Amino acid sequence: MSFDGIVLKAVTEELQSKLLNGKITKIYQPDQTDLLFAIRAGGKTVKLLLSANSSFGRVQLTEKSYDNPQNPPMFCMLLRKHLEGAIIENIEQIGLERVLHITVKKRDEIGDLAYKTLIIEIMGRHSNIVLIENKTGTIHDCIKHIPPSVNRYRTLLPGQLYKAPPPQDKRNPLLETSEGFTQSMSWNEGKLEQQIVQRYSGLSPLIAKEIVHQAGLTTKEALVQAFMTTMEQISQLHYTFEMTLTGAKDTFYVLPLGHLTGDKKTFATASEMLDRFYYGKAERDKVKQQAADLERLLHNEHDKLVKKQKKLQQALENTEQAEHYKVLGELLTAHLYMAQKGQSSLSVVNYYEEDAPTMEIPLQVHKSPSENAQAYFKKYSKLKNSISYINEQLHIASVEETYFDSLIQQMESASLRDIAGIREELEEQGYLKRKKQNHKQKKPDKPELETYISSEDHLIFVGKNNKQNDYLTFKVGRQNETWLHTKDIPGSHVVIKAEDFGEQTLKEAASLAAFFSKARQSSSVPVDYTRIRHVKKPSGAKPGFVTYDHQQTIYVTPNEDTLPAKK
Repeated sequence: MSFDGIVLKAVTEELQSKLLNGKITKIYQPDQTDLLFAIRAGGKTVKLLLSANSSFGRVQLTEKSYDNPQNPPMFCMLLRKHLEGAIIENIEQIGLERVLHITVKKRDEIGDLAYKTLIIEIMGRHSNIVLIENKTGTIHDCIKHIPPSVNRYRTLLPGQLYKAPPPQDKRNPLLETSEGFTQSMSWNEGKLEQQIVQRYSGLSPLIAKEIVHQAGLTTKEALVQAFMTTMEQISQLHYTFEMTLTGAKDTFYVLPLGHLTGDKKTFATASEMLDRFYYGKAERDKVKQQAADLERLLHNEHDKLVKKQKKLQQALENTEQAEHYKVLGELLTAHLYMAQKGQSSLSVVNYYEEDAPTMEIPLQVHKSPSENAQAYFKKYSKLKNSISYINEQLHIASVEETYFDSLIQQMESASLRDIAGIREELEEQGYLKRKKQNHKQKKPDKPELETYISSEDHLIFVGKNNKQNDYLTFKVGRQNETWLHTKDIPGSHVVIKAEDFGEQTLKEAASLAAFFSKARQSSSVPVDYTRIRHVKKPSGAKPGFVTYDHQQTIYVTPNEDTLPAKK
């Protein structure tokens, strides 16, 4: 990924075409680093997302929905006071840096026009969003407070004068000439990609690598030509919003990237591309931050169960010696007349075998021959009796491991709302201590299910945790509706809310079942489907666990881009 100055330039031009003279109607703060603006512009309402996240900082329009806290943070309340009802006067990127200024105008309490600027700085862990008063240049507030003890160069606190980030003294590549580029490069030092990034603002290593790739043999003339051609594309707004899907690491950019291999996907706008790239990743990052303890607990419990099963399996293998101890006891009993106390062993004829070989029976010297025989019979009885107990414990551990395996899979695609359900479930099961409830916060009566609409206009519901799965299958679903689940693979319960539907709806529902399962990255995933009346929950079973029959199996390859539309 590379949200560099060139990407911000493309986004800025998109925002200028759609948001100028628009009116800010609502402001939300979904989490500590992100803001969501509802803006009425061009006869419709659009959503503007501003993020100062250290890993996923960006500015974009978005079509996605975000959960907002019940009580908005103080910074959100301040922005509502100063910006709700304001008109967007100007949107400007500072040079080719990852700094965007959004200037707005609004009448103050006495009716005078007041101009304010919202400054978005995308600078990794130093990213910030700052609101300043244009007339005085003072800071109203910022999403991250930076005191002098943290940064001596500039202080970002309410009431302080705003000071821009330190200049990087880089050249503007869009204003560069062939001669200037030739003179700026040290041709004998190598590492041409690094030199391009170090000398020119707005260019990430990704675009520098593409320039070198376009140059081919990387002669001086070829590199100059590749650089100038790329800058001309950007200057003339010849953008191609493209993602390269490699599976392990997807990459996006606003120009074609010939040096990357993988499936290519193009988008109509920069914001549409950023929505596709960032939405799931940013959500996963939030989940990891807020549910790190939960993930650690699940993995620890899972690992314990795996180790426990190995020990039980070893104990079960040891029980195979039970018959051997029985034979030793019986042979020793038959030859008691030959043994005396104090012997360490006794040679006897083993008449249990065909050729009746002589075998040596170990004896404990402090015990009598009879006591030694009884000790062997005792070992035999103990091992024999332990087999049923060990098998029972193996079954319990196996069920528990499957349960935690399913929870770990659910964590991989869970939203913050889904995490709350998983946490509550673990508290009910006794794996987590219950937290004291805030009586002001009411629990929802019913789990919220993710809803999709098939291309044939049928509703498809997906459970994202065990509480949702049970609720969906046994409360929402009707007897003759179709239930789907990946075959022998942990995953979500999926229900098609229709008794009659076409093949396409079945395939799309199966794709959802495969996508929200442990086999998300696999191909030809087997998905079972049956009527809900054939799905049963065994008495005392873990949450989300069911049995079913009369099933058929369909094979699908999950692909996020071909999933049905979310309602």
